[in-house]
Amino acid sequence: MKIYTKTGDEGQTGLANGKRVSKDHVRVDLYGTSDELNSCIGLALSLWQDQDGRSHDSARTDALVEQIHAIQSLLFEMGAELAGFPTEEGSILPADVDSIEHWIDEWNEELEEMKQFILPGGVPASAQFHVCRTVCRRLERMLVAANANRDAEESEFLQHVGMVWINRLSDYLFVVGRLCNRWSDQPDIPWKSRMQRPSRSKKKD
Repeated sequence: MKIYTKTGDEGQTGLANGKRVSKDHVRVDLYGTSDELNSCIGLALSLWQDQDGRSHDSARTDALVEQIHAIQSLLFEMGAELAGFPTEEGSILPADVDSIEHWIDEWNEELEEMKQFILPGGVPASAQFHVCRTVCRRLERMLVAANANRDAEESEFLQHVGMVWINRLSDYLFVVGRLCNRWSDQPDIPWKSRMQRPSRSKKKD
């Protein structure tokens, strides 16, 4: 099978429901951003496996890899829904929300309590998981806008349970970003507000 089809050379593409639309169609933008998020997550996981994961407990690393692969597969399912593939129950199920919440709680138990905002960074995998988190938040904003501004005859671009899952996914990515630093003995990087620095205090006469 050839990689290129030439059917999109004029700036149009086919949705999962068979409809031909412009490549700047809202559905194309949505599933394209979902694909971007999936790719970013793949990079983050590769960074962890290549640079940081080898020396860590293999059972927990394997559990993390299994979770992330499951998330990437669900993002493919969600991409099909965003592309207009007809489904009654949606691509994301309540059980998927339960699973990701369980994972968040499980990993968060290994982390120190946050007492201030932290900066993205640390080991490469952690920094990349924070990139993933921001892409996930962007996708969520796009979905909220798309659902709010859709035509009357258009169904929701992503069902409610899918919206909940996307919201939880950004939380999961934040926790995993911190986890990569924790497992690498890299402390969180605290945000230091300018408002709390001596240079911002009232000047003496």
